[in-house]
Amino acid sequence: MREEFASPDLSISRIADRQHGVVAANQLHETGIDKDGIRRRVQAGRLHRLHRGVYAVGHRAVSKEGKWMAAVLAIGGGPFRSADVIGRWGAAISHRSAADLWGLLAGNDGPADVFLVGESGRAKRRGIRIHRSITLLPADVTLRGGIPVTTPARTILDLRRAVARRAGGISERELRRAIRQAEILGLPIGELPPRKRTRSDLEDAFLRLCHRHRLPSPEVNVRVGQDLVDFLWRDQRLVVETDGYIYHRGRVAFEDDRDRDLRLRGLGFDLIRISEKQVDEEAGRVAKTLAAALRVGPDA
Repeated sequence: MREEFASPDLSISRIADRQHGVVAANQLHETGIDKDGIRRRVQAGRLHRLHRGVYAVGHRAVSKEGKWMAAVLAIGGGPFRSADVIGRWGAAISHRSAADLWGLLAGNDGPADVFLVGESGRAKRRGIRIHRSITLLPADVTLRGGIPVTTPARTILDLRRAVARRAGGISERELRRAIRQAEILGLPIGELPPRKRTRSDLEDAFLRLCHRHRLPSPEVNVRVGQDLVDFLWRDQRLVVETDGYIYHRGRVAFEDDRDRDLRLRGLGFDLIRISEKQVDEEAGRVAKTLAAALRVGPDA
């Protein structure tokens, strides 16, 4: 739609203010600026080409929000006359970039991830990673800060798929961090299927942690009294339980764990519970705690 202002340059400024400092060529044309007018403004340093048909206004140093908005304009070709967000813009920020925009993952300097609906569409653009989908629904896309972006639920779903395909540079650890941050922020992500990591996977990760930090090797899955414990250092009378969410969630599991703790302490064993997150992300802290409990190493 044509901006009705006193001059084309004022119109450009108003559009750029709404779009984090960037504009598309079709928007410039709607203000009355033709190709020659765009070229003159580029030569004068008033417009700076970011992608074919997309320009930063005034200077090239756009924010990361401007980078994302420019990617949507370059790939989607919008804005169009449409009632829904994806129909209006033709594309949306997705995957890791969407996780960054929602505050679920820390940003990086990689390409902007953009979802393009359908199999046909734009050619590759430098600095943009295009994801194509024929299943992306209007309800999967919303606006955040004026930027078309996949919803938190769709973003988590796309990250899970990327992890399963080992694509897009997303790790299992980053996926868990994104889910946890969404829960902290209270963002709706829907019901998630249980993670497929097995109990033995977590135990293997813990044993690797012990080996990497040169801790004494424990006995694994041995019985102490009536209980089968994950790890036992018999001489030091120390038991470690590694608690994965799948096996320790719910009221019954919570009560069973407390009963188990009392029984083991009644037999004279110290007990340390270590979460899956701590094994994965806080290995140094875990190792230091175990070294002190086992009375080994410089910090014991």
